Amino acid sequence: MKTNLNRVICRLDIKNEYVIKGINFEGLRKIGNPNELAKKYNDYNVDEFFIYDVVASLYGRNQLFNIVKNISKNIFIPICISGGIRNLKDIEYALKSGADKVAFNSVLFNNFSILKNSCKNFGVSNIVINIETKKIGKNYWEVYINGGRDKTGIELINWIKKITDYHFGEIIISSIDHDGTMKGFDYELIDYILSKIKINFPLIIGGGCKNLNDIKNFKKKYSLISCFVGSALHYNKIKKKDLQKLK
Repeated sequence: MKTNLNRVICRLDIKNEYVIKGINFEGLRKIGNPNELAKKYNDYNVDEFFIYDVVASLYGRNQLFNIVKNISKNIFIPICISGGIRNLKDIEYALKSGADKVAFNSVLFNNFSILKNSCKNFGVSNIVINIETKKIGKNYWEVYINGGRDKTGIELINWIKKITDYHFGEIIISSIDHDGTMKGFDYELIDYILSKIKINFPLIIGGGCKNLNDIKNFKKKYSLISCFVGSALHYNKIKKKDLQKLK
């Protein structure tokens, strides 16, 4: 498994067994079959897949296990899944289905102890924290849950500090403000985080990637942070040959 700190990760948002995409986590539209798209983007030489069921926590279900099982038959790079992981049994099913890592988001606000227990039972490297955040004031980003639908009332930096008291694999942070807009990564958010916290853990940030040059700028500016990409791949703003050359 690759463990470099400057990866390019393909994000596939899932709803009702289809890859979907919206803007600012709203107006979701169908993109295509997850298995077919995973095969396609695997040929782009992305480093990992982040597969996220954006309505799993909202509806109290998990449809990712069969999807991941099919994808992992043909994909041999790490897969992290998020959405609807509620207990240790779900983690076990996820890993047996072909996922390499699972990411927690909404469940932590109802059962924070799952973080410690899952790391103890399945290993630190298999556990990821998935954070969705939105700017609501000057130098103030709030943490959201349930696919960016619900406010938590918790400030982003305070939440990061709380969870980093524990040991786990990495953190994924999604900018709700930039999600799906293809207007560029949320550099204001990234710089704010880096100004407040010493990063001594693997960090992945995304939302808004517009093209290959945006990825190049990101990798140059943040050599120790990875990024994820969704819409720019789905809408052909990034070509296969261009991303391959980036490696």
